[in-house]
Amino acid sequence: MSRQEMEALGWDSCDIILVTGDAYIDHPSFGMALVGRLLEAQGFRVGIICQPEWNSALDFKKLGAPNLFFGVTAGNMDSMVNRYTADHKIRSDDAYTPHGEPNKRPDRAVTVYAQRCREAFPGCTVVIGSIEASLRRIAHYDYWSDKVRRSVLPDSKADILIFGNAERAIVELAHRLAKGEKIASIRDLRGTAFMTPAGWLPGTDWEVIDSTQVDTPGPLIRHADPYAMQAVADSTPPAPDGALPIRIVPRSERLAALREKRAHTVVRLPAYECVKDDPVLYAHASRTFHLESNPGNARALVQAHGERDVWLNPPPLPLSTEELDAVYELPYARRPHPAYGEAKIPAWEMIRFSVNIMRGCFGGCTFCSITEHEGRIIQSRSEDSVIREIEEMRDKTPGFTGIVSDLGGPTANMYHLKCKDEKIESACRRLSCVYPDICENLGTDHAPLISLYRRARTLKGVKKVLIGSGLRYDLAVRSPEYIKELVTHHVGGYLKIAPEHTETGPLSKMMKPGMGAYDRFKQLFDRFSREAGKEQYLIPYFIAAHPGTTDEDMMNLALWLKKNNFRLDQVQTFLPTPMALATTMYHSERNPLRKLSRDSEKVGTVRNGRQRKLQKAFLRYHDPANWPQLREALKAMGRADLIGNGKKHLIPAWQPAAAAAAPGGTPGTRTQAAKSTKNSPPAKPFAARRRPPLRQP
Repeated sequence: MSRQEMEALGWDSCDIILVTGDAYIDHPSFGMALVGRLLEAQGFRVGIICQPEWNSALDFKKLGAPNLFFGVTAGNMDSMVNRYTADHKIRSDDAYTPHGEPNKRPDRAVTVYAQRCREAFPGCTVVIGSIEASLRRIAHYDYWSDKVRRSVLPDSKADILIFGNAERAIVELAHRLAKGEKIASIRDLRGTAFMTPAGWLPGTDWEVIDSTQVDTPGPLIRHADPYAMQAVADSTPPAPDGALPIRIVPRSERLAALREKRAHTVVRLPAYECVKDDPVLYAHASRTFHLESNPGNARALVQAHGERDVWLNPPPLPLSTEELDAVYELPYARRPHPAYGEAKIPAWEMIRFSVNIMRGCFGGCTFCSITEHEGRIIQSRSEDSVIREIEEMRDKTPGFTGIVSDLGGPTANMYHLKCKDEKIESACRRLSCVYPDICENLGTDHAPLISLYRRARTLKGVKKVLIGSGLRYDLAVRSPEYIKELVTHHVGGYLKIAPEHTETGPLSKMMKPGMGAYDRFKQLFDRFSREAGKEQYLIPYFIAAHPGTTDEDMMNLALWLKKNNFRLDQVQTFLPTPMALATTMYHSERNPLRKLSRDSEKVGTVRNGRQRKLQKAFLRYHDPANWPQLREALKAMGRADLIGNGKKHLIPAWQPAAAAAAPGGTPGTRTQAAKSTKNSPPAKPFAARRRPPLRQP
């Protein structure tokens, strides 16, 4: 991180310099540490510039020019999500900064940092990546400016963009540059995007599929013809009429030919200049993009930006268990850099005693960006590797008291879940493995996870293993044994789950299961809690103002909350993040989950600030500050019968004097990128109400 450290190592220069908007924490949960240690293990000298002053190029010069490239990232979070709430207000803190200090990174940090690298060392190679770059690799709707912005590539002037999990691409790129290849000639790496001249193709044998108009190319899925027949030119004499003999082509040969053809096919998306002014065409481009997300069958994509094209190679291949183990077992210090002294870094405090056991998510929730970044194929570590990390955490991490705060990832219980057949998986183009129902080809065996839990909690020095990651309860009900194991040993009084809504309309736009799965899970949760002699509660997450949500939907959700004695303290208002399908619905008011046309299904969206606050207020129906707004809304909806002082009423007719003077609205917002939630316990009296509410990362 400094010239002094370089001199202590005997370095005269760095091969690669990583620039990030986060403080440097040498832990595998932080992207720069993971990439840095991985490149170090490959023999490269790696420098890291953290949270540089971006108003000049001075901080970008402090380690000198890199021999190979600058690797630029905004950090673990998108800089705009990090800095702004769903109501466009600047956040008062930054979890990835010492002491939580805000304003230590610029808006759209990837673009700003990349430009400063160029200013510091003209002619240097700039590689951009991380979730901010991943979600902006094509033209995308930007919530903060309320317009469609072009790809981050032309704005940042980067040489190449690495999207998704970057291990394979970054290692190969580094080695090829070290061997003397020019960055402009490296065009075959999966998981990369770059600018090309208009109409450029990698070779003469490439086919272009035109998808620049709404559904004009027809289905993008071209299945092999089971009755295909082809001519065979060999030594067999021709038939009397001069025709060549024919034969039925075996299925394996047809599929091999199809794969070969797909590998040399690119789908042309509507140009940036078209989608920025045409919401329907934007929705079509988004749908096409998401259909090309399975690394087993995805084709390259290209999108015109003015006189140049943005070219996207297919997504990266997932890491094997052995490869993922190797990445997570690199020699991390597992703590912040000593330069920060005793400063508290909130993100580090949240994850210091947790272990990541997998990555990826096949849920496909439309409001979430995990799938777009990490992919739908679950990559899991081995049980032995996870156990070794727990032991290392126990022995090396200061302050460990025997409590493991989480064994999880994007989802707590997708560990080692995968398609039953690799061939089916590689051919699948579903957007979700669990919606509208769990796919019959998806393995839902929780035995590996149960085994991991049992082994982890018996380790010497480990008193308790908690599960802090959100649980996919529709999968969990397939394994009552798992629920029993979880509830009996790994719940610290509260368990996070995410129904997100109760009504069919919003749930269909979120691609979330109905409340039937929640009810089945709750029955098992309560049963096993009683059998264990424990008083434990579910903490459900809900979203207000999601596309497809009406005020009536929120009213019905509020009635469900009251009936079930939930009083939410912090709630989530929908935040449209780049490239998410729900963001497409928000911008275009069309449903990209279905085939699109000019007159296809419209999706209602909540844009007005007053209506967004109203829907948020329904989630906190119990807050007196919200009652005036809710009374007015209920009367306008013809539901004044819900105003009164009885049990059947949602809100009372009277107003406390103190609350009457309070401003409307509700404090606290949970975003998709940081799902920190604190819930008041159920309204029923019980001993746990006197305990402080649970806070989880």
